[in-house]
Amino acid sequence: MNAVPATRTAMVLERGGGALVARELPCPEPGPGEVLIEVAACGVCRTDLHLVDGELADIRYPVIPGHQIVGRVLARGDGVAEPAVGTRVGVAWLASTCGHCAYCRRGNENLCDEARFTGYHVDGGYATHCLARADFVYPLPEGYEDLSVAPLLCGGLIGYRALRACGDAYRLGLYGFGSAAHMIAQVAVRENRQVYAFTRPRDEHTQHFARSLGCTWAGAADELPPQPLDAAIIFAADGRLVPQALLAVAKGGVVVCAGIHMSEIPAFDYERLWGERAIRSIANLTRADGHEFLALAPKVPVRTHTRIYPLAAANEALADLRAGRLEGSAVLTMR
Repeated sequence: MNAVPATRTAMVLERGGGALVARELPCPEPGPGEVLIEVAACGVCRTDLHLVDGELADIRYPVIPGHQIVGRVLARGDGVAEPAVGTRVGVAWLASTCGHCAYCRRGNENLCDEARFTGYHVDGGYATHCLARADFVYPLPEGYEDLSVAPLLCGGLIGYRALRACGDAYRLGLYGFGSAAHMIAQVAVRENRQVYAFTRPRDEHTQHFARSLGCTWAGAADELPPQPLDAAIIFAADGRLVPQALLAVAKGGVVVCAGIHMSEIPAFDYERLWGERAIRSIANLTRADGHEFLALAPKVPVRTHTRIYPLAAANEALADLRAGRLEGSAVLTMR
């Protein structure tokens, strides 16, 4: 095992609703089945905002957020044969599962009741070093720099699972055109689907960005598209978009809610759901999702649009995400 540094620098959430605080902490050594990763980059996700705001259940404090981690294996714990020291790897939201429950056995490990999640139950990548289970890290595709591959590890993966839940829908609506939507729109366009982007009202900049990525139409989330949709994915955390999206989808269409947290969904008339429309959620991801999407991304190719922040500016990155000031994805760099 390579020498482990005595300390690591991390941005730590010490209480719900508070700002992240820079701390110099002891650097952990990998236990059995674990690897220690020297972090190069970590994407900033809306789930991190939900964590900071205390909107997720059973948050343990203090915690280091971050679950779109890119780095190199610095050391390995007992029993780890792969990945080798020096290998570039990615770490995503799913940190571990039990491996033996009914969900795990049938390929739905994302629903495991004992699942633990990176940057939530275990410390994540807003740090110079982090631990991960060796069997839950991903080899990363060539052709992506560290800063550009990081957003694939959550926005890309969750977007991919949500897109698959839409089946072969031809007219696809994306509500909330941020990190996940800007990546999965590229996949959908490559699959010869028509993509309709829905943004905050009067956000002409983001609408122009969506059209530049091949979207057929872009408008405000409170508008109806020029054609009924076959499916819609809601990436935004606003529950009011559910009945709005139901208005936009044709009979037999599906509305997919892709976030981990959403504000209250207002009551709506049954007429909006009638006609065999469906609402479903996407919960987390499986490792199979990760391997499939990371193999697909360079073939599209998915190009990530990023704004880079130093680790110490993590609070600024979160504030920009909250305010909708980002085009694409925010990524923290440790260099």
